[in-house]
Amino acid sequence: MSLPRRNFLRLAAGAAALPALSRVSIAQSYPARTVRVIVGFPAGSASDILARVMSPWLSERLGQQFVVENRTGAATNIAAETVVRAAPDGYTLLLMTSTNSVNATLYQNLNFNFVSDIVPVAGIDLVPYVMEVTPSLPAKTVPEFIAYAKANPGKINMASNGIGSGPHVAGELFKMMTGVDLVHVPYSGNPYSDLIGGQVQVMFSPIPASIGYIKSGQLRPLAATTAKRLAVFPDIPTIAEFVPGYDASGWHGIGAPKGTPTGVVDMLNKAVSAGVADPDMKTRLASLGVEPMPATPIEFGKFVADDIEKWAKVIKFAGIKPA
Repeated sequence: MSLPRRNFLRLAAGAAALPALSRVSIAQSYPARTVRVIVGFPAGSASDILARVMSPWLSERLGQQFVVENRTGAATNIAAETVVRAAPDGYTLLLMTSTNSVNATLYQNLNFNFVSDIVPVAGIDLVPYVMEVTPSLPAKTVPEFIAYAKANPGKINMASNGIGSGPHVAGELFKMMTGVDLVHVPYSGNPYSDLIGGQVQVMFSPIPASIGYIKSGQLRPLAATTAKRLAVFPDIPTIAEFVPGYDASGWHGIGAPKGTPTGVVDMLNKAVSAGVADPDMKTRLASLGVEPMPATPIEFGKFVADDIEKWAKVIKFAGIKPA
């Protein structure tokens, strides 16, 4: 068992040895005031939208306001450090994302250790990506794209939301598994106008951000990046149908500072898990193109640890360096 997995499992389960009475008493008094949910992306982003969908549910279920606070910058590391430095009392939470998994390896000189300083609380959702191309590209299937890319090495531009972003590493995983040569073009803003116009030719895009472009025909979807086909686009094949073993998704969950009482972690986990299981919430998540991902703290910790290890291999293979 690797170090990241051991650390996450220890953080998720370490306080479980506390007396049951202590856990109950802590849970009974929490929350007594407003809870901040720190989001490392700007207002209107997929992560921000997801946080604002979940926060009212938590507010209603737990009887105190859960307020979203956007702390952007440094590829979400500012948000993560804000939570790491907060009191471990459950009143400052982190909207964890797959970007945190990548950053755990990509950044070597952070002022915190994501693996050891954040307690995994609860999974919320998986965010599928879609491999989509500009309509002017002749490839209409994944095999055709691979053949075209190999016939034109270094001539296909691959857009992303930035170095180390989910779309970037999903594309690098595709390159690693297929041997194609794509030129990475990171964007700090919206890449979709250039993708539609053909200045860049392919992107591994989060489905919430591109669902409208796909439905309107402005972008051509070649495949979903998930292991199984998407419920929202069941006719789109998966990359794994042509590249066995390929699987890449974004995700969201809740994390808390190291040392947060187990009673608080358990209460939050139950509330979040009930939320993603609620029929109305499932409908809202489906409208965003994401899939519910309920998990216990230990299950979520293992999931995050596995994700860190997966992307560490891709980062090393591709030689990705932070901007």
